Amino acid sequence: MYTLLGNFSLLEICYVTATKLLANFLSTSKSISFMSCFAQFYFFSLGYDEGFFLCITAFDRYLAICRPLRYPCIMTKQVCTGLIIFAWSCVFVIFLTLVILISQLSYCGPNIINHFICDPVPLKMLSCSEDIIITQLIYSTFNSVFIIGTFLFILCSYALVILAIIRMPSEAGKRKAFSTCASHLAVVTLFYGSIMVMYVSPGSAHPVKMKKSLPCSFL
Repeated sequence: MYTLLGNFSLLEICYVTATKLLANFLSTSKSISFMSCFAQFYFFSLGYDEGFFLCITAFDRYLAICRPLRYPCIMTKQVCTGLIIFAWSCVFVIFLTLVILISQLSYCGPNIINHFICDPVPLKMLSCSEDIIITQLIYSTFNSVFIIGTFLFILCSYALVILAIIRMPSEAGKRKAFSTCASHLAVVTLFYGSIMVMYVSPGSAHPVKMKKSLPCSFL
């Protein structure tokens, strides 16, 4: 669990630092180069890695509570390391592909991003390419599959955990098990609540304004 928390901390430092939010607010110059913009977009997208780590943590909690005797045999150091490498590798490779796909679009101007970071939604709004609909479909499909898929995995894991906790005869054991999972469930609620509204829900009357305010409150 502490190994996963350490990776969570590193991930938060990486993708929150990539926004340069405070520097952008204090700076008089609000310009950014094309390459820097897409580099920021790429590193901010590492936030999706949090979904993988939340899945791994949910699986870890499932094993610890539902299979406590087999936990040391299943969640070995090698397995934990392999899961962490898999999570980092998937996001680095998948999002590099998506960033390259969006960067190949034509941008005719004015090149003014209605956001405090290079987010894909305002970036795609600046494009004048004819195949923007195809790119939008690919990006939206990936978002939906990734977000809903990882969220369902976490829900299934915690459904089994809750069933195991209910069957515990000791009240002290139930309280200890719930306290172990409470902080993780809070992070799951904040993370998936924000990104589902930003990237999965249908557009609202003020989509850009909403998508700017939610990352601010989440960060």
